[in-house]
Amino acid sequence: MDSPRALISVWEKEGIVDFATKLSEMGWTILSTGGTSKKLREYGLEVNDISEITQHPEILDGRVKTLHPAVHGGILARRSHDKDMKTLVDLKYGTIDLVCVNLYPFENVAAQKPPVSDIELIEMIDIGGPTMIRSAAKNHKDVIITTKKEQYYSIINELSKSNGQSSGINIQMRKQLALEAFQSTAAYDTVVSNELESRFNNPEIPSKIQITSEVGIQLRYGENPHQPASFYPNSDTSKPSGLAAALQHGGKALSFNNYLDLDGALRITRGLLIDMDNTYHHGCVIIKHTNPCGVALDESQPSAWENALASDPESAFGCVIAFTSTVTKETAEKIGNHFFECIIAPGYEKEALDILSSKKNRRMLTLEDLSDRKDELRIRQIDGGWVGQIQGPPNINWSAIQCVTKRTIDSSEIILAKFGCTVLSEVKSNSVALISKTDTGLATVGIGPGQTSRVEAVHIAARRAGERAAGSMMISDAFFPFRDGIEAAHRIGVKSIIQPGGSIRDQEVIDAANEYHMSMLFTNKRLFLH
Repeated sequence: MDSPRALISVWEKEGIVDFATKLSEMGWTILSTGGTSKKLREYGLEVNDISEITQHPEILDGRVKTLHPAVHGGILARRSHDKDMKTLVDLKYGTIDLVCVNLYPFENVAAQKPPVSDIELIEMIDIGGPTMIRSAAKNHKDVIITTKKEQYYSIINELSKSNGQSSGINIQMRKQLALEAFQSTAAYDTVVSNELESRFNNPEIPSKIQITSEVGIQLRYGENPHQPASFYPNSDTSKPSGLAAALQHGGKALSFNNYLDLDGALRITRGLLIDMDNTYHHGCVIIKHTNPCGVALDESQPSAWENALASDPESAFGCVIAFTSTVTKETAEKIGNHFFECIIAPGYEKEALDILSSKKNRRMLTLEDLSDRKDELRIRQIDGGWVGQIQGPPNINWSAIQCVTKRTIDSSEIILAKFGCTVLSEVKSNSVALISKTDTGLATVGIGPGQTSRVEAVHIAARRAGERAAGSMMISDAFFPFRDGIEAAHRIGVKSIIQPGGSIRDQEVIDAANEYHMSMLFTNKRLFLH
């Protein structure tokens, strides 16, 4: 009986020598290509080059080497079909019983800075690899397919139980390997398609939504206990980003709701990095049910925490917290026994982590790469499809804003307005935020989120702010349709209002602001968030 044959052709060679060695020791014949063949021979393995099987040299600088009937016939021949097997005999082709392939690192090359040229990038589009993977996965009943080093051990372990016979891999394992193989080529094609569209068409928004991810991490449940849920990290395992890159310290696994709240916290925190200058080195964001209940920028981190908490201490029970800077021991002591679910920050002083970890089930996460927020495509599923939009920081042109009232706003208040718009851009609509200067920074003093009536959002923000509303600035995510919102703001002592403008009753609203000696700016930028 002929020995089983394994075709090994990999770009990422970690673990491949050990894998091939164990196959060889179990009596397998190793077929290989180019750099993989050279690598295996360096370690003393006996290897047959693909060109010996195909009786044809590799051509076009290696672009064509495995695209040959001797290769794909050996992979795709159905062992239970006499006609298929007779064809192989007539053509003097042998079967190939295991295919081990991983693909050119297109994604890594596409991510290089500065970007490589189109010509260089296109050379990293693998052709023979995906073809072999799909062939082997299609014929998984007869062919073992492996596409990543994490599978090597389990394959060798199962083969060793049957003295190296390929029959040692049962059909269930073959199906799982085939599924993962098809997932790998689908992900590869998605990355290629998305990158080439961005280069060739440079669209404002993609013509098609094509996404891919790593294997989902099962969560305890979704928003409620009866809902199954998972977290799907981004597909680039070589460079995970965002929450996929966060390192968790202690506590139980993150929940579905934790992920949503952490995402909301990160969006505001990244936005604050744009607003920060040499004065305000520290930002703190407190999130509850994806809405901020308190945000502050400050000269000191403990003050940033205290001022953010003061905005709505009641809602902050069981919150998620984000900091723009490394959490210090002093800040951890200020947090004390406050009940929170998670903290995310660029880092922690050792003493701070020890203090924060003293309470059971607290989750502290480190995200070192906490960069400024950028515009990005964000996708939501709806009944019958998806909607996608470019979403990012407010991107208001502050040099083009319009003061529409008799009372004007000075430059120091513009800094406050920028901060407030960054916060409000991540508050569910209809919403308003009351913002004030503190002794050492800027802070929300009351937020009114997610109301069907704008004036009701003002009432909620007012109740949360209490006496601290006096002298504050009110930011609105959209225009005021009536003067009642301005009247409500006047009753609590608001001195200035920032809103997009654009209502048919703008003049009525402006007149109300003048009547109450308020200043009002039109930004011409709506900040709805549904």
